[in-house]
Amino acid sequence: MGDVLSRDALVQRVTRDREHGLTHAFANGCFDLLHVGHVRYLQAAAEQASRLIVAVNDDASVSQLKGPNRPILSAIDRAELVAALRGVAYVVIFPEPTVAPLLELLRPDVHCKGTDYTEDTVPERDTVRAYGGRVAIVGDPKDHSTRDLLSRIRTLIEPEPSEPPA
Repeated sequence: MGDVLSRDALVQRVTRDREHGLTHAFANGCFDLLHVGHVRYLQAAAEQASRLIVAVNDDASVSQLKGPNRPILSAIDRAELVAALRGVAYVVIFPEPTVAPLLELLRPDVHCKGTDYTEDTVPERDTVRAYGGRVAIVGDPKDHSTRDLLSRIRTLIEPEPSEPPA
């Protein structure tokens, strides 16, 4: 099981890992209601280096990105769930609109994004290239989403509209 860490504690772990010759992959996301697409993305990211760091959006940034009724789960709950996945070494919660500040601070060897991106559309690609890292597109096709999962749940719990009397 991975560790949910503060930013300062994460910097210390990454520094210690590097002293032992370990490399780091970095992935990020909201991870609100984990689904198989998240698992496949993170497992593929973990294959890119010795250790996988996952940055989880805080609650305010999820609301800004996904709407006022999100997140479903709190940031700490989402972080604990992600940390429990095989291959995840470290999890950190971040409040910024992008992970660029974390990337600059940690300088992971590889920044992993899902297949809804290309190397040219990754928002942080210039940040990663500037410190000598690389970008990797990992995971399966983006056929899964929390939005779709929530829609399916709604259809299961909301009653079908009845026909009006004739």
